[in-house]
Amino acid sequence: MTFVEILCPNCALFLDFDGTMVDIAPKPEQVHVPQPLISSLTQLQAYLGGAIAVVSGRPIEQIDDYLYPLRLPVAGVHGAERRSADGEVILIATHPLDRVESVARCLAAEHPELVVEHKRGSLALHYRLAPHLEPLCREQMEAAVNDSPGLTLLHGKMVVEAKPTGAGKGHAIEAFLGEPPFTGRTPLFIGDDVTDEVGFSTVQRLGGLGIKVGEGATVARQRLRDPAALRQEFEAAIAAKTRKAPQL
Repeated sequence: MTFVEILCPNCALFLDFDGTMVDIAPKPEQVHVPQPLISSLTQLQAYLGGAIAVVSGRPIEQIDDYLYPLRLPVAGVHGAERRSADGEVILIATHPLDRVESVARCLAAEHPELVVEHKRGSLALHYRLAPHLEPLCREQMEAAVNDSPGLTLLHGKMVVEAKPTGAGKGHAIEAFLGEPPFTGRTPLFIGDDVTDEVGFSTVQRLGGLGIKVGEGATVARQRLRDPAALRQEFEAAIAAKTRKAPQL
C-alpha cells in the first residue's frame, strides 16, 4: 500500500525530522527545509484535524524555527520535552551531563571533525565528518554514560547521544495518543533511524503502521526510498484527499 492509500481522516500522523522529512546535513545546523514541505504539512494538519506531530531528537525550539510559521505539536529531544496540541509543554526530569560533556569536549578538541551538540538534558556527539572515529566515540561515550546515573546512550546515524533514561519516542507517541486531537485515531509513524524503531514498534502494537525512510533493517512494515520520496507522497496524498468530488 502507498502512503496515499494508508492515510485517512482518522489517522494520527507522527513524523521524525532529520533523514525523514529533510535530508541529513553534514552538521545539524546546515539542514535545509524545502519550502513546499511546510505547505504540505499545513495542508495535512488541516486534513487530519490537527492530529499531526513531529517526534524528533531535536529540541522543540529548533523544529519551530525550521517549520516557521507552522507550529505543530512536537516531542523534542527524543521525548524529553513535549508540546501538546493545546500548547502545554511537558518536561521530563533530567540528570547531570558533566561526565559525558567532559568526555565529548575532550574528543572534539582532539578531533576537530567531531561535533558536540548540547540540548536540554541531552548531549550528542556527531562523527559524520569522521566516520572512522565511530569506535572511539562509541567506546568513550558508553563509558561516560555508564558513570552517569539516569542517562542512556542512544546510537543513531553517525551520532551517539546521552539522553535521560525516561525519554523515548515511543513514550512520546503514546502520550500524544492520550490527548485530543490524537485520541482514538490510527497512529502512523514515519522515521529513518535506529532511534525510530521504538516508535515503529509502538504504533504497530497499537494497531497502526510504521514507515521507514531509507535502507536498513527495521520492524516497520512499510518503507520509502528517501526524504524526497516522502515529500512526493505528501503532495500526492494532499492532491488525492483534498480533490473535490465531481459535480453531478
